[in-house]
Amino acid sequence: MKVEIQIDDLGVSEFQKDLKKLCKKYRNLQKDFERLKSVLRVEPTNKANRVDELGKSVEVPIYKVKKFRSTDFKGKGNKSGFRVIYAYGEEQGKIIMIQIYHKNKTKDLDRERVYTYFKR
Repeated sequence: MKVEIQIDDLGVSEFQKDLKKLCKKYRNLQKDFERLKSVLRVEPTNKANRVDELGKSVEVPIYKVKKFRSTDFKGKGNKSGFRVIYAYGEEQGKIIMIQIYHKNKTKDLDRERVYTYFKR
């Protein structure tokens, strides 16, 4: 019997601010993000890359979704646009959203944010 993964929609406190800011500029982002969450509920790690360079000090595995297809970038390819960073605790069956960003505006994940919430 497979248990459905729970997703913490609020994520860390900064995540909602990131999402809200991007949704003002990209009108389809909220709908696309809901579609991503439905995929993550079924396959929490299959479509994401594990972020290993954070070291052993991070207590929960952190993942980055690079292939986040947004209808706002139609025709630009499946790696264009946004990146979504989240923590997945397999034992708890829970995903916590950490960061969402446009890859042309931000180079990489906010390591300080990850360490603030998930450091041992």
